[in-house]
Amino acid sequence: MLLYAQTPARRTCQILADLIAVVLIAAAVKFALAVHDAIMLLAEPGRRVESSGESLATALDDAGDTVSDVPLVGDLLKKPFRSAADAGTGLADAGQSLQDTISQLATLAAVALIVVPVGVVLLLWLPLRLRWIRRSATIRRLLDAPGGADLLALRALTGPPGDLFTISVPPAGLADAWRRGDQQVVAALSEIALRRAGLRP
Repeated sequence: MLLYAQTPARRTCQILADLIAVVLIAAAVKFALAVHDAIMLLAEPGRRVESSGESLATALDDAGDTVSDVPLVGDLLKKPFRSAADAGTGLADAGQSLQDTISQLATLAAVALIVVPVGVVLLLWLPLRLRWIRRSATIRRLLDAPGGADLLALRALTGPPGDLFTISVPPAGLADAWRRGDQQVVAALSEIALRRAGLRP
């Protein structure tokens, strides 16, 4: 199975197309990761809120523990500090929730920015490459089959006429020579069909 054409011009075009596809895919991935990192910068306020909330909750818990040692009214004084500490914990939870939301958004954006461009590149590039690989394998099998050269010659006759002028027989007489089974004409025509497909005889 051939992955690339045997003729230099077509092989160069195929290699260029493959390189362009790889570069576009790599650029899409790099851009998506950069967007992900940029969106994740928005999570910084959430980290600060979480850190502040945890610090506030810890400080108020410590203050509540300290005032609970006051005789007679210690438990009474501790309750407001405990409530304020719970509010600090809620603030920390809100900061964590904001970070989680931004992280999910960054991940979804990165996935979308990878899947869509890569999908478009693959839809435009991969079918053409696979079709050429299948077609070249079919043509090579046809050439090796009995009577395959005649069929390739017919294919050359029914294709664009430009290449037919390279054969010494006048283009008007090529069909007659092919019908008569002139082996030189059949070989020349099948070579034209192979060249058009990017293959060497």
